[in-house]
Amino acid sequence: MYKIDHRSRGLVSHGVSACAGCGLELIIRNVLDVVGEDTIIIIPPGCSALFSGFGKETALKIPGFQGTLENTAACATGIRRGLTSQGNTHTTVLAFAGDGATVDIGIQSLSGMIERGEKVLYICYDNEAYMNTGIQGSSSTPLGASTTTTPTGKSTIRKDLVGIAAAHNIPYAATASIANLNDMRRKVQKAKDTDGPSLIHIHTPCPTGWNYDPARTVEIAKAAVETGCWILYEFEKGRKVLNKRLKELKPVDKYTRLQGRFRQLSESDMAELQDEVRRHYESFIRNIDCQA
Repeated sequence: MYKIDHRSRGLVSHGVSACAGCGLELIIRNVLDVVGEDTIIIIPPGCSALFSGFGKETALKIPGFQGTLENTAACATGIRRGLTSQGNTHTTVLAFAGDGATVDIGIQSLSGMIERGEKVLYICYDNEAYMNTGIQGSSSTPLGASTTTTPTGKSTIRKDLVGIAAAHNIPYAATASIANLNDMRRKVQKAKDTDGPSLIHIHTPCPTGWNYDPARTVEIAKAAVETGCWILYEFEKGRKVLNKRLKELKPVDKYTRLQGRFRQLSESDMAELQDEVRRHYESFIRNIDCQA
């Protein structure tokens, strides 16, 4: 079991108005517990703006600010360089953004940040749509999922964010899930300690956008991993490391049937989704360099 660092406990105030069962709140509390109070955070508009707050109010007890959707990584770069020019190499610069602000609107500045080798820890909490503005589809929305802009189900597969970062030869990148907090916290620590840019892509179930009982958030996150819909791995020093090889994939409906956003899919649609998940998982397994 992970241990709470009491020196940083309470960096997120109680009573934040996130949705009941929100995976994001569990993530930000654990991430800040790992990185500690010697951290500056940059948050763009989105669900996590609940934590950065507005005006004189904030739910976080560390310095930071809310930028715009497209410039999170650029702002983090400026802060990092300003600190370095002052001789400060100990403060963690943390970018904390959703999938829309990362894989869509902010990917240009993220790409530049990685290419330049900036020492920034970038967290993408991925709830697989633009949840804060009405549940519109993003390029991280999975195949078949219904959103307000893909009401019959998204017809294309999602972007591979860690794969894009790996193409930049990033020193460290990883996927994570709230289904395994020990694994997530270990990866956050590794990312913090990396000499250069680091990225963690965290699967973030959303009861409001995915239409499920808020009490089942962790169950759904676990089902995503067990069915191969979310693969836990790391990219480090040019190598892909699988964190856990599944003996067999559970049927994809063990994951999708728990959520209303897949209810519109026909039997043939579900068969197509199952084939795509299996194809992607088997292709990934063939191309890993080692297993943790």
